[in-house]
Amino acid sequence: MTDEPPLRILHCFRSPIGGIFRHVRDLAIEQSAAGHQVGIICDSSTGGAHEDRLFETIMPYLSLGLSRMAIDRSITPRDIPAFWRSYKEIRELRPDILHGHGAKGGAMARLAGSLLRVNRYSVSRLYSPHGGSLHFDRSRWSGWAVFKLERLQEWFTDGLVFVCRFERQSYVDKVGEPKCRNEVIYNGVGEGDFEIVPERPDAVHFLYIGMLRDLKGPDIFVDAFAKTERLLKRPLSAMMIGDGPQKQEYLDMMTARGLGRRITMLPAMNIREAFARSQNVVVPSRAESMPYIVLEAIAAGRTVIASDVGGISEVLGKGSAALVPAGDSDALARAMADSITVAGWKENTMPEREGFHAIFSSKTMARQVTSLYHAIRAG
Repeated sequence: MTDEPPLRILHCFRSPIGGIFRHVRDLAIEQSAAGHQVGIICDSSTGGAHEDRLFETIMPYLSLGLSRMAIDRSITPRDIPAFWRSYKEIRELRPDILHGHGAKGGAMARLAGSLLRVNRYSVSRLYSPHGGSLHFDRSRWSGWAVFKLERLQEWFTDGLVFVCRFERQSYVDKVGEPKCRNEVIYNGVGEGDFEIVPERPDAVHFLYIGMLRDLKGPDIFVDAFAKTERLLKRPLSAMMIGDGPQKQEYLDMMTARGLGRRITMLPAMNIREAFARSQNVVVPSRAESMPYIVLEAIAAGRTVIASDVGGISEVLGKGSAALVPAGDSDALARAMADSITVAGWKENTMPEREGFHAIFSSKTMARQVTSLYHAIRAG
């Protein structure tokens, strides 16, 4: 607990899956431990048993409670009643801080916060894009419209929080130089994540873990795995863990290439259990902002091989041998082959652990985010 007064903090986001959900869970835990009251508002129609278990783990930290309601992914007329329900819930909780995550969460927090301020209630409104709308193409009408909305919402935003320098630059390139207070605060993982995960005796050579959709590159992973076997002239082992709309496509792809026995596919599971099943983690995404899987894998002691997209180079370092061009399965296969054949490859490519911990821990992240809350309220 610091000399600064405790705050009532409400995090708003749409989908309780993936990196945004991880980010908010870590913030909630650290902010609660620092003496603040924390709550969450999010969608009720996404997530499954795995996400329900994750909610159970953080409920003791949510003194302002958990509110779930149906929130559509796209902009629809149903957003109007959804916003009104969220506003009434937020008004009852009387937060000092409304922190929106992702496009829908950001709109919810800033609109509701502005309406509260019209009614003379003091609340600070913050927004973290987490990639989200920044993945749109500025040359398309849909992208132009989204970026105009982002710019408009700056008029009722007290602070922008970017999770990496890449995300901030994307915002500048597509929306414009922020006109409100803004900071880059890196994602971080908890102290438990920094405990080395021992390999199981049957650990596979390569692991893909994440959403099963083309944006994340599972097809590139399968292609690169086949090419790695050809480079090394021997069979290897791999695993894909996750769920998603294109799962059957990747199963068919593996079967067609005769890889069904050497690449195992499993549903989403505890991340550290997944790491125990692997030697190297591959992140073949076509687009990212600051993916948690990279931070989690390095903290757990795994080697990471990744596409050079988003803020990943801010973790692994520019020019790292562990980075390959996005979509290039040949380059990915060469890096995968080197990771299991070149002596000292891991030690020469992965970040030094002490320096990595100092920058990418959830304590550092939460402390910087909460300091920004206080600075905004003091201003």
